[in-house]
Amino acid sequence: MKVYTYRWVVFWVMALIYFFVYFHRTSPAVLANILMEEFAVTALAVGVLSSAYFYPYGLMQIPVGYLSDIKGPRLVTTVFTLIAFFGTLLFAFSPTFEVAILGRLLIGVGVSGVYIPTIKIISRWFKVDEFATLTGVLFAVGNTGALVSAYPLAAMTSAFGWRHSFLFIAAVTLVLALSCWILVRDSPEGNVKKIEKKGFSASFRVVVLNSAIWLIATSAFLRYGIVMGYQGLWGGPYLMDVYGMGREEAGGVLMTVGFGTIVGAPVIGFLSDKIFRTRKWFLFAAGIGFTLTMLPLVFMTASLSVIQLYVISFLIGLFSAAGPVAYALVKESFPLEVTGLATSIVNVFPFFGGAAFQVIMGYLIDSVGMDGNVYPPEAYSLAFLFCLIASVISSVLILFVHEKR
Repeated sequence: MKVYTYRWVVFWVMALIYFFVYFHRTSPAVLANILMEEFAVTALAVGVLSSAYFYPYGLMQIPVGYLSDIKGPRLVTTVFTLIAFFGTLLFAFSPTFEVAILGRLLIGVGVSGVYIPTIKIISRWFKVDEFATLTGVLFAVGNTGALVSAYPLAAMTSAFGWRHSFLFIAAVTLVLALSCWILVRDSPEGNVKKIEKKGFSASFRVVVLNSAIWLIATSAFLRYGIVMGYQGLWGGPYLMDVYGMGREEAGGVLMTVGFGTIVGAPVIGFLSDKIFRTRKWFLFAAGIGFTLTMLPLVFMTASLSVIQLYVISFLIGLFSAAGPVAYALVKESFPLEVTGLATSIVNVFPFFGGAAFQVIMGYLIDSVGMDGNVYPPEAYSLAFLFCLIASVISSVLILFVHEKR
């Protein structure tokens, strides 16, 4: 098979694996109530379980990049996808809540080894002027995984149970891991290009001593923490407890977050590049839009129409899709030789944000307590107020970043 044709085989194997990175990230939203009932645990405990994905994912970003450089992306992705397979299997068979957390932890480790190797694969198999297009397609595939983790997973869980559903997902993951090893090659030549090891300490100092890295990273921590707090976990229980939705209907509302992200990412990137020609102010404007979107959830928690809930979820996805603009701002804030390191450091923070917000929101919801067998609107209003404050801070931090024209 010719290189031009075979590169698409390589890309789609990697993209399909990346699909499950997002799927696992947001799947607890439709499982939260089931897990609380089956394991007899609180909202805070389910927040801890869901957040167990994010800690290893964030911690592994820089090591995965290093391993991809010295061992090759094909080997790294195959091994890490096998870890995700074992984690999914353990989660499906978990006899206790502690074992379920361990399974979720292994899933987080496993899927952490996909994005950076895939970016390396794209850079080696495709032309420079195809790179942005292909990463955009990859982003869309990932968000499709988030969509499938909403309504389709809810329907699958209702039909077959959550354990059988995750057994099926484990089987698909194993097939993809084997496909990666059999079909993927690191480059058209098949060899692994070694990295230069010298100069890491000096480059690291250049990055961490620049205040821009901490401003952008903290802003990303807060912004993505809100999205994962809502889409990844507490949006589902909120819709079911306050509005009496079924699991499938709640999953359908949460799907619109993914739709908003898929629509917003290319549009916002184009506007930032071609129309407004600014990263900082466009990112700030998106942050203001994100903040305004949170207001109805705080002050009209129990009085929104179904249409309004769909619109709010869509806008959360739309404005959060400005995230890639933050990475463009990172690249333009540092010398060319350290932009990769700077990007990988910033990339750690959103996942810690996702983990932290899911736990903190669970704590705030628990602090109000249950009304019968559901949490009252006041519980969710308090959690969303925390998100609103975080959104304001996230937007303000960007104002202090010096943008290089």
